[in-house]
Amino acid sequence: MKRLYSRMFGNFWNPYLVMALLGVLSAVYFGITNTVWAVTGEFTRLGGHILKFFGVDISGWAYFGLVHMKGTTWTRTDGWIVWGMFIGALITVLLSSNFKIRKPRQKRRYVQGFAGGIIAGFGARLALGCNLAAFFTGVPQFSLHAWLFIIATAAGTFLGAKLVNTKWWKGKPVLKAGGTAPASEPKKSRQPLVGAAIGLAYIALIESLYLMDRPMLGTAALFGAAFGILIERGQICFTSAFRDLWISGRATMTKAIALGMAVSSVATLIIIAAYGMEPITKIAAPSTLIGGLLFGLGIVMAGGCETGMMYRLMEGQVVFLPVFIGNIIGASVLAYAWDHMGVYNLLVKSGSPVNLITVMGEAPALIVTLLVLGLGFAGAAYWQKNYRFGAGFKKGGTTNHVR
Repeated sequence: MKRLYSRMFGNFWNPYLVMALLGVLSAVYFGITNTVWAVTGEFTRLGGHILKFFGVDISGWAYFGLVHMKGTTWTRTDGWIVWGMFIGALITVLLSSNFKIRKPRQKRRYVQGFAGGIIAGFGARLALGCNLAAFFTGVPQFSLHAWLFIIATAAGTFLGAKLVNTKWWKGKPVLKAGGTAPASEPKKSRQPLVGAAIGLAYIALIESLYLMDRPMLGTAALFGAAFGILIERGQICFTSAFRDLWISGRATMTKAIALGMAVSSVATLIIIAAYGMEPITKIAAPSTLIGGLLFGLGIVMAGGCETGMMYRLMEGQVVFLPVFIGNIIGASVLAYAWDHMGVYNLLVKSGSPVNLITVMGEAPALIVTLLVLGLGFAGAAYWQKNYRFGAGFKKGGTTNHVR
């Protein structure tokens, strides 16, 4: 038992396995609830609730009508997905004794993270979904907007990687004086006990939701925790999937995400065909490209996407608290700009929802999706093999990056 526990929580899990599991779970969640795994929609609603608390009348804001403000975060499935992810990540952090308050050495990181969060939140909601609603649920739902968002996000992260590598962004290094601390006997951590207690309490909470005849909320709470556990154990971050590619050439996360999207696409199509469900399709418009570009730039500035931000915050990395707050503010600003500043008419109105199943049929849509993902996987592997850190991409070169 001790050996199994050590294997489960002593090391992080294989990202390929984690992404495959996430692909299956997200498809199953869609089949049960007819909704998708997403988080920034709820961030937007939280912003709306905060505005209402301070007396702002948002009843006429079209975007809040679009995301459905009915109820509270505790009476919505999306709300339980978000808080379940936080709790699931926290439980595994504690079980692995990995919680520690970590502060950045440079105070500027708080401002940079906050600014990045605002830009990412604005961009995500302009495109009607973040990395999850585009990459990990949009592609498996065969929505064209997801592919536009991916292309734009890749470009945005490339710009972000250039920005964060400038001397202006990095600032002066902070050096701390002092020698090596004397070795001391490690203290037995109580974190696993706290994690186990929180886990048991959360299980009881999920059971109570079912007993109160709120099965959808119980299901969302259950899946949210599962998603949180997996993203923390696999250290899943869409930012690193692109940023690492541009900076160091490392493509492990990129390839893992491509695999996860492929698994989810197959599983989702099986569910759509078996139960006669309609895929969830979002508008493909100029807003998708601009939103994706801003989102990609913002997540690199912030140091992590929404999923990365969530589990890193639970690990005690306090710099991601302003990132979280920035996400909510950015989403709220977009909600205001949607109709008050003409964003909808300028960037969204001309678009339309396009689904590959409707255009091609089920089998061709799946084949095309898998082919593109396969090409992406192969391209990332080739890039990793031939990219030299510090020298750039050179055809025919080789490196010893971890695969």
